[in-house]
Amino acid sequence: MKLTRYTDYAMRVMIHLGAHDGDLTSIAEIARVYDISHANLMKVVQDLGSAGYVETVRGRHGGVRLARPANRINLGELVRHTEAGFELVDCQGCLIAPACGLPGILAEATRAFLGVLDKYTVADLLGRRSALRELFALPPAGPHNAEEAKRPTASACDA
Repeated sequence: MKLTRYTDYAMRVMIHLGAHDGDLTSIAEIARVYDISHANLMKVVQDLGSAGYVETVRGRHGGVRLARPANRINLGELVRHTEAGFELVDCQGCLIAPACGLPGILAEATRAFLGVLDKYTVADLLGRRSALRELFALPPAGPHNAEEAKRPTASACDA
């Protein structure tokens, strides 16, 4: 099974946003990092936003980020959304279609493929988050907010 370029771009967007830990980033930055068309990426991001996968913020300091935590975005669901269909062969007009077993076998294979994707989330794609942040030229991940930064941390002396 081969996924479309559209799904490839959607996955890249989700990985990039997941590595940003909730911070806003621009479509232009994502396009630059992956060296892909800004116009095509805008269509993908608009679709992901309409479907509730990403949140877009307009304005001078706007951008895009994941709409929900990475561990709540299922890959199987995402692929089902971005792929137009999963018919691996077109049996329309084929002489042997009524007696052929191939369509059933391919349907089973597609269900298995999607079943595997259903076991994973965007968070699973971020397993090496620090390496991704480095590749994206992002600073090391720190506290997500000022309150977290003020919170005391346990040390060996506290034990």
